[in-house]
Amino acid sequence: MATVSRGDFFRFAGLTAGAVVVSELGFDLAQATAIKRDLRIAGATESHSICPYCAVGCSLIAYTRKDASGKAQLLQIEGDPDSPVNEGRLCPKGATTMQLATSVRRVESPMYRAPGATEWQKMSWDDVLDKLAQRIKDTRDQTFVATDAKGNLVNRTEGMAFAGGAAFSSEEGYVATKVMRGLGLIYLEQQARV
Repeated sequence: MATVSRGDFFRFAGLTAGAVVVSELGFDLAQATAIKRDLRIAGATESHSICPYCAVGCSLIAYTRKDASGKAQLLQIEGDPDSPVNEGRLCPKGATTMQLATSVRRVESPMYRAPGATEWQKMSWDDVLDKLAQRIKDTRDQTFVATDAKGNLVNRTEGMAFAGGAAFSSEEGYVATKVMRGLGLIYLEQQARV
């Protein structure tokens, strides 16, 4: 008498159930899956990007298609199988990138809340960047130290700090550090080190 292992039993049961579905109902699951995949991203524009969550730098592929009004619609985001960093795999946070991009709660324009105000207001990018530049200049002017207590030339500002983002490339981090050092900042940190 032949013995059947638990694994063999489940394999046989799965194959039998699949054969019944295919033969009895006339439904081919493989063909349906291929059609579903083709319909979802067929003709879509493929764009390569980097996951925004941490410093690993996993590569993503985003599929977009223009809708009737000409606006790009995001269809799908997945790991890039050609990337030597993640080889197409994504961690649980990276796998939620599509939700991050398409959430109804996503803020799509700069928001500003004035000191003492209780409501946020939308602002244009030009206005926000102008306000940011003015605040940086004002803080630098107010906190700039040309010489220390011993009379040594230091040319630094102690009223600001800078933290680089996790998705910075080495080159972006280098440029950001140069700009911040040029402003006299001494408190610099990079999120990748934290």
